[in-house]
Amino acid sequence: MKQKMVVTEREVRSRKVPSGEKVIIPGGEFVNLTQDLGGNYTVTWRGNMLRIDGTDADAIGRKPQELDFEVPADGKIAEQQVWDALETIYDPEIPINLVSLGLIYAVKLDQEQGAVTIDMTLTAPGCGMGPVLVGDVEYRVGLVPHVKSVKVELVFDPPWSREMMSEEAQLEAGLFF
Repeated sequence: MKQKMVVTEREVRSRKVPSGEKVIIPGGEFVNLTQDLGGNYTVTWRGNMLRIDGTDADAIGRKPQELDFEVPADGKIAEQQVWDALETIYDPEIPINLVSLGLIYAVKLDQEQGAVTIDMTLTAPGCGMGPVLVGDVEYRVGLVPHVKSVKVELVFDPPWSREMMSEEAQLEAGLFF
């Protein structure tokens, strides 16, 4: 994608790359749009590289990604909706979702507390985008009805390997010959 200067149309949440620190960009600010992979956007603003979630894309003049979940009448978190939310999160360097990459090891629900705990890993223990991915998971899973809190546990045992990827993800990444 060719870099493009855009003006924020409203205040928008973002996360600093690679620390994941939350930053609010005010409306009416010039930002340099540098990347749009996996439904999220990378911009530079005031010397910082920031990531804007695709659900907030309207703030930079793009069509927002909509996560539309039916609200369960029983007041409980639907585990499939958590998995569906996770499938909308893409590795920032490989446009393949975290579930297909095999990065999600477990999803645990505490229905009483409305809490979700996710065990996930990274493609490499020193991955600089780890905090950003954790923020993506917390944000998107937090959009699932009845979820009050999300905790992401980064685990590195077992270590990730490409065999953990779905066959479709391996095909998409060009790993099948």
